[in-house]
Amino acid sequence: MMLGALLQIEEAIDETIDRYGPTRVGIILGTSTGGMSEQEAARRDHARTGAWPASSHYRQWEIGALSEYAALALGIEGPAYTIATACSASAKVFASGRRLIEAGICDAVVVGGADTLCRMTASGFSSLEAISPGLCNPFSRNRDGINIGEGAAAFVLSRDAAPVQLLGSGECSDAHHISAPHPEGRGALQAMQMALDDAALVPEDVAYINLHGTGTPLNDVMEAKAIAQLFGLGLPCSSTKSMIGHALGAAGACEAAFTWLTLHPAFNPQRRLPPHMWDGLRDPALPSIRLAAAGDNFDEPGGRAAMLSNSFAFGGNNVVLAFGRGYDR
Repeated sequence: MMLGALLQIEEAIDETIDRYGPTRVGIILGTSTGGMSEQEAARRDHARTGAWPASSHYRQWEIGALSEYAALALGIEGPAYTIATACSASAKVFASGRRLIEAGICDAVVVGGADTLCRMTASGFSSLEAISPGLCNPFSRNRDGINIGEGAAAFVLSRDAAPVQLLGSGECSDAHHISAPHPEGRGALQAMQMALDDAALVPEDVAYINLHGTGTPLNDVMEAKAIAQLFGLGLPCSSTKSMIGHALGAAGACEAAFTWLTLHPAFNPQRRLPPHMWDGLRDPALPSIRLAAAGDNFDEPGGRAAMLSNSFAFGGNNVVLAFGRGYDR
C-alpha cells in the first residue's frame, strides 16, 4: 500500500534524488501496524504446524521496516526512519522532515505513512468499545465510535516553491491518559496554537480545519471545545473520517492529503471544502462549531488561504499541521 502511494509521485521523487543526490534525501513514514498482519499470519502457521513459514522473517514484522523498505525501493540513502505514535504518526513525519531540512541534514524528505488492517487492531479497538457498528458519525448526538480504515499517502517535502506550502506545525503531549484525551481539549488547543505561532498566523487567517473527528464521544467533545475556544463558532470544519474511515497510523498523512488537495488550485479550482458527512443531529453537549456542508467554499482574501489539519493520538500525542497557498515564504 505504501509503495502504491509512492509510485504515484515517483517522477517527483526521482527528480529530487537526481537533483540533490541520494544521500541528501531522507524518508520518514508513519504507521501503527507495520508488519503486524504478516506476523499474525506467521504465528497462525506456527501454531498449526509447529514451524515458522519459510516465506516469513521477523524483520518483516518490525515497525521500522516500512521506511527501510521504501528507502531501498526508491534508492534513498539519507536518513530513513519510522514514527509510531498511533493516530498522529504520519502527521508527525511532516514536522520531523522539516527539521531535517532546516538542520541542513537533508535537502528534501519523502514523508507519509501507511496502515493496513490486522486482527490485533480490530480486537484492540473492540475491547475499548470504540468501534461503531454502523457508519461513523462525527460530532452527532448519535456518534458511537470509529470505523477502522486503511490507506497510505506520500509527499515530497523541500524548500522549493510549490502551489501548497507547509507553513508550520504544532506538537505537544498532554499525557492526560493512555487512551483518552483531556476532556477540555488542552492538548488539542496547545497544538493548534503552536501551529499558528510557528506559521506566523492568527486564528482569523485560517479558512478551514480538517478535524481529527473520530466519532467517539470523548474525542469529539474535547475537539469541539478546543476549536470553539480558539476560533469561535464560525470557522468551517469537517471530519473526512466519515468518508475513508480512521486510518490510524496513516490518518495524519491521508488527512493532510485532503487538506493539500483542497488548497491546490489545479485540483480544486472552485475552492470547495470537504463536506462533513453525518446525520445532521447536533449534540447539545458540544459547542456548535460550523461543520462544512456539501458545496461550501473557502475564502481566499488577498490570494492567500491557510488551513489546519488536526491529529490527536493515544497518550496525548497531538500534532497540528498548517498548510497554505499564496504565502511569500
